[in-house]
Amino acid sequence: MLRFHKFFLPYQERWIRDSSRLKIMEKSRQIGMTWAAAYRLVRQHAHHQQRLDSWVASRDETSAKLFLEDCKLFRNILHVAAHTLGQSILTDSGRDSTYALRFSNHTQIYSLSSNPDTQAGKRGSRVLDEFALHPQADQLYSIAYPGITWGGQLEIISTHRDANHLFHRLIQEILHNGNPKNFSHHRVTLEDALQQGILPRIKAKLPREDPRQDMTESDYYDYVRQSCIDEDSFQQEYMCRPLQEGNSFLSPTLIQSCEYALGIHWERDLSAITNTSYLGIDIGREHDLTVFWLLEKMDDMAYTRSVLCAQRMRFSDQELLLKSFFSIPSLRRVCIDQSGIGRQFTERAIEHFGSYRVEGITFTPATKERLAYELRMAFEQQQLKIPAERAIREDLRAVKKETTFAGNIRFSAERNENGHADRFWALALAWHAYQEPAAHSTHFTTIPWRRPNHPWL
Repeated sequence: MLRFHKFFLPYQERWIRDSSRLKIMEKSRQIGMTWAAAYRLVRQHAHHQQRLDSWVASRDETSAKLFLEDCKLFRNILHVAAHTLGQSILTDSGRDSTYALRFSNHTQIYSLSSNPDTQAGKRGSRVLDEFALHPQADQLYSIAYPGITWGGQLEIISTHRDANHLFHRLIQEILHNGNPKNFSHHRVTLEDALQQGILPRIKAKLPREDPRQDMTESDYYDYVRQSCIDEDSFQQEYMCRPLQEGNSFLSPTLIQSCEYALGIHWERDLSAITNTSYLGIDIGREHDLTVFWLLEKMDDMAYTRSVLCAQRMRFSDQELLLKSFFSIPSLRRVCIDQSGIGRQFTERAIEHFGSYRVEGITFTPATKERLAYELRMAFEQQQLKIPAERAIREDLRAVKKETTFAGNIRFSAERNENGHADRFWALALAWHAYQEPAAHSTHFTTIPWRRPNHPWL
């Protein structure tokens, strides 16, 4: 057999040597576990006492073919080793098919599609590869498990998808509910894989001029993290922490559908904006951000033209920022969060710029629900464009829809160093302004109001 230390890393070897009847692995992407799983199957089928077939469920047809190609490579390597000992693991009768690999002991490894019905009526070991990506995972597990009644193993290998998926529920059952099914549990994050030596293996496959050739493990970890679409995606795809998408109000797919394409210059100087525009402002001071979100209407679409964030900025300076937005002649309506510390800011804005241009909105459960649903409808109908930026994605994903003990709906988000989902609410306010423009002339003049030393004057 192959010398493990030359071909496999420690976490791969542990999986290969684990002969448990039920075993499961939550893993990072691209750490070579499909490769290790393929070798384990071939190693098992190379034994002359093997009597059961094996059935591999891949997420799609391409993945099924690739898994079997890995199996074929290992079979050929082991056959050469066996041949030197006067033995053979290849069969003389019949040829391999596209989805079946034959051995001299008359067993086969079959690679199946993701359709759960293909598992029915088949006895032998099961490998459910990238289980969390299977569209009918519950049914797949239900049909696959009886197949090992007369012997064999059930192996589940996957990266997480979301917290509602059966894969995550199985892991939670193992960790927090006594592991009633008696799974052998494996877990390998990107950090684990780097510590156990995967980076030299990756570098060996890369061109010499690839910039990753000069990276340390720490550099590579940061490189992968920064390359992900946002922090939540990195945690799920590489650190075995599933997205809590079950109660996220805006899904990643929905957000991405309204993002500008990469390379699009979406920001505009305020002086260059000529179409009707709308502004939403979420007010913060010490812990939260103040966010000014500007939308420009063009061809019945709302295009983001400015997202201005201020933290720990004096209210007098925030008022100066608002004044700069009112330099846009076509600015039709501004909606401001007047809850708590935003009340005085909003009152001063209304006094100076007029109630027909400025509306204060108090955040109550009812108003937040209305704002949130209006915004989600805009995403669903792809009526707006937003920047493809990590901080914005994280804020939009941070808002959760929850049901209280009393049966009421509320929208909440955890507070962190980047604020309190402030960009979400600024965009929601801007969209609200866009949806309900004031029914007045589009030509505006400043109200002739004066106050000594007022920062807007």
